[in-house]
Amino acid sequence: MSGIKTVITACDMVTAYGIGSQYCWDGLLSSKSAISKMERFSTASLQTRNAATVPGLKYLEESSLVMQMFSALLKRDKVFIPSDALLFLATTTGEIDILEKKILEGAADAKESTLGFLLEKVRTLTEIKGEGAIISSACASSSAALGFASSLIQSGKHDCVLVVAADAVTEFVFSGFSSLMALDPDTAKPFDKNRAGLSLGEAAGFILLMSENRARNENRKISGEVAGWAVAGDANHMTGPSRDGNGLKLAIQKALQNAGVSSDDVGCISSHGTGTVYNDSMEMKAYKSVFENRTVPLYSIKGAVGHTMGAAGLIETVIALRVLEERIIPPTVGLIDVDPEAKDWASLEKRRLEKDVVLLNNSGFGGVNAALVLRQQEKEMW
Repeated sequence: MSGIKTVITACDMVTAYGIGSQYCWDGLLSSKSAISKMERFSTASLQTRNAATVPGLKYLEESSLVMQMFSALLKRDKVFIPSDALLFLATTTGEIDILEKKILEGAADAKESTLGFLLEKVRTLTEIKGEGAIISSACASSSAALGFASSLIQSGKHDCVLVVAADAVTEFVFSGFSSLMALDPDTAKPFDKNRAGLSLGEAAGFILLMSENRARNENRKISGEVAGWAVAGDANHMTGPSRDGNGLKLAIQKALQNAGVSSDDVGCISSHGTGTVYNDSMEMKAYKSVFENRTVPLYSIKGAVGHTMGAAGLIETVIALRVLEERIIPPTVGLIDVDPEAKDWASLEKRRLEKDVVLLNNSGFGGVNAALVLRQQEKEMW
């Protein structure tokens, strides 16, 4: 571990609850899901009609869904973003609706759906003049990007990194998950004994990370610290997680080690918690292996905002910062009857956070597992 700390100085997001993290936080605490029936495209032949979509977005119009979200979000928050920041874009399919528009209507340039074009659009929007990079690691994309950004700051190679993340609900994405039989016909119920699949969601967000010294020198408010991170693979299946949870277990153990904390220091877990049978069970096996002698409160937000794919880790990090600030662990929205495997871990009710460390994890297709350790800063740093 180096002596340089990576701190978070600004963040915000747009989800199906609306523009701004406050709407999402309030929605979680009220246990009201933003998943609802969708009219964006026909779902007649698909598993469900339900998804968590952002109100007001226009599908197959001049601007992509992702750029509509980024524009609404970053234009109001641009003041926080230094022009010399390193830019990371985390996403799975980016502006895939541009390709859909070309195929369905012949009215777009298919090459503009590639992620490099999106990176340059975001650079223009943020007025960042520094370098940029794309991190696309399935549904662990943004948590991996945050970890990598943290390591660059801790190593002294950069002192400011902006991580942006977004994914949208499009017909291509929706039909793909439906063909995998991965969608709950109703809505996602993470860690419920009757869970039957995930619900898709869309979101965009940003997190500005800085070295502690730069943040202090610029008198920036510090929301928390990315204390440690790790990524591990389980090489089990193209889309299915390893049933024993060993890949996630390794990522968690390495992240805790990287942060210099023990499993006893963790106050709660921001879980990937998709609501699929195998994912949630895999996670519980990993947790019980890491936290051998105690039960740790966990929650998932995917029954509320849906599975936002490559944006999930960033969105969940923003919420985890509120958990640390408010000392409240939100309920798992959508949970009705707790699976015996998650008994005393997952809850329908909000709980009190007793410690200053939150563990966050995400898993994705191809067997990728990412873990972040987020820590609250001392009072004098706020």
